[in-house]
Amino acid sequence: MSLISEFRDFIKRGNVMDLAIGVIIGGAFGKIVGSLTNDLIMPVLGIFTGKLDFSNLFVTLDGKSYPTLKAAREAGVATFAFGSFLNAVIDFLVLAFVVFLLVKQINRLTAPPPALATPPVPPVPTPTEALLGEIRDLLAKREMP
Repeated sequence: MSLISEFRDFIKRGNVMDLAIGVIIGGAFGKIVGSLTNDLIMPVLGIFTGKLDFSNLFVTLDGKSYPTLKAAREAGVATFAFGSFLNAVIDFLVLAFVVFLLVKQINRLTAPPPALATPPVPPVPTPTEALLGEIRDLLAKREMP
């Protein structure tokens, strides 16, 4: 079997295609969550914290002062950009919460797996049936003339 045909068979598997679709949708969803965080949530938090821009919170490790994180990075200075980290943490929390809600809804909508089938227990004969069985067995042993 050639490498190309093995690869084709690998791609045809359902899990690979599902994974590829999940990665593509996940990347697009990540952009949406990033925009939600940076364009909607962080500005509102900024209002409550005195118009503070979280993405511009940083400490330079050379001790000098720079007006923005971009300016410090362009100068080649090592920075401790804790505001960007805070944005990433909020991105993650929003994304994790949405995935939690999605999985919860999917679990609610899908039917529970069927219970494992146990082998049927043979019915216990009633006393009358047991007596009739004994009579049948005795008649079967009896020789017919």
